[in-house]
This record gives sequence, C-alpha cells and structure tokens, in this order.
Amino acid sequence: MTTTATQIDLPPPFPDHTQLPESDGTFVKNFQEHPQSLILTDSIGPVLQQRHPDGRYAIGQDCGIYWRETDPPEKGAEAPDWFYVPNVPPKLNGEIRRSYVLWREFLAPTIALEFASGDGEEERDATPLSVSPQGETIRPGKFWVYEQIMRIPYYGIYEIKNSKLEVYHLQDVYYQKLQPNERGHYLIAPLNVELGLWQGSYQNQTQLWLRWWDREGNLLLIGDERALLEQQRAEQERQRAEQERQRAEQAEQKAAKLAEKLRAMGIDPDAND
Repeated sequence: MTTTATQIDLPPPFPDHTQLPESDGTFVKNFQEHPQSLILTDSIGPVLQQRHPDGRYAIGQDCGIYWRETDPPEKGAEAPDWFYVPNVPPKLNGEIRRSYVLWREFLAPTIALEFASGDGEEERDATPLSVSPQGETIRPGKFWVYEQIMRIPYYGIYEIKNSKLEVYHLQDVYYQKLQPNERGHYLIAPLNVELGLWQGSYQNQTQLWLRWWDREGNLLLIGDERALLEQQRAEQERQRAEQERQRAEQAEQKAAKLAEKLRAMGIDPDAND
C-alpha cells in the first residue's frame, strides 16, 4: 500500500518586526538619554535628507535590532540608544517600525551610539557567543555583537557621567579605536560629518551633549537653533535696509540744502547746462 503525502511540515518563517517584542521592559537609565537622541536626530536631519532625497533611511532610538532567534525573542536583540541605517524605508508596509530585523533586511546600521550611565563596561563587553559546559548559551556582549555579527562600521560609546566619548571603526575584522582630530571630534566618513561633545543647554538641561559638526568644524544646528539663526539674519537684513534708507534720506536732505543755497545765490540747480 502506498500513501500520498498531502501535507509537508515546513519550519515557521522567520518572524518580522510586527511579531517580535518592541521592548524588553527595562527602564531608560537617566533623564539625558531621550533628549540626547533627539538632539542627534534633529541636527542631522538636513544632512540625511540631502543624502537620501527619496527618504529611504531609518533612525532608531533605543529600539531593538534583532540578529538571531531566541526564546524569549528579546534575548536575540540589542538596542542601541541611537543608530542610523541607510537605504531602507522608514516604514514597512505603511507601518511604523517596531524594531529592526537583520534577517529580514540584511543591511547593517552605518553607526550605533550608546549613552552609558555607568563606566561603559557593558558597552565594551566583547564576550563572544558560546555554550557553557552545562549546555547553556552564554549571552554575548554587545561590543562583540556589533563588531562580529552586525558588522556596524562605526560604534560610539558616550560615558555621560565621565564626559568621555570613544568611537570605534570596523577595519577588516575588528574594531579599531579612533583618535580625535584637532577639534576633539571623530570623523564619520560615510556621512561626511564629525561627532563630538558640546557644552550647552537643551530642553532645560545644561551639560555636555553628543553632537554633529560638518568637516569644516561648523556645528550642525537643531530646528530651534536654525530658526533663531534665521531670525538673526532677518533682523540683520532689516537693520541693513534701515541703514540704507537712512543714508538715502540723509543724501536727499543734503542735496536739498545744497539746492537751497544755490537758489539763494541766484543759481537754478534744476537748470540744464
């Protein structure tokens, strides 16, 4: 007797961003993290719009990048505080991204940034993925994941309490620690910008912020700063126009006085030669 197979058992498809948790339930570690992400995103927006006129890029802020399937799923993800991925749509099928799933899109972020509340030990953890003698999977460190699995070209660690910034560049197989330039900034070559620390006030907090500069050392401004700059330029233009008006009025008055003197001398200033 022969039997005909009517059903083939296939493994389930790899889940997408709608099927994976968008949070691991941990708290944001300090009050600077969200404003820090905002100031980075706001200021680099014009640069990215110029680089991607089609709008195909994504910025993640404290959201998961899934790199392997695990149980529970969130153990197979890392959540950089800020990252940028070029040449991917900001939404998927019209839906806001819940996470970034490497096995669905294959493109690694160009840069990932971590805002360390402590001394950066967790952010520098290079423990590789391995299995213990008891057969348990040892969770790898995020430095190792970014370097060896995700292969993110640039990785920055900002120790907030120590006011310290480190930037690593993936060269061949491993991350190499970059040295800052004469301005204390780090060149992020694919974006043609520099990354560094800026002392100032943002969202009612005055402290050191992680910010972008162009390659000439000009600070990339956030929206409020750009609006203020435009106001200052408009005011300067108004003042320039007012000065021109006053000079023209003074010249007209001087010409009128001269004409009056000429008439007193019996000379008609309006007469043709």
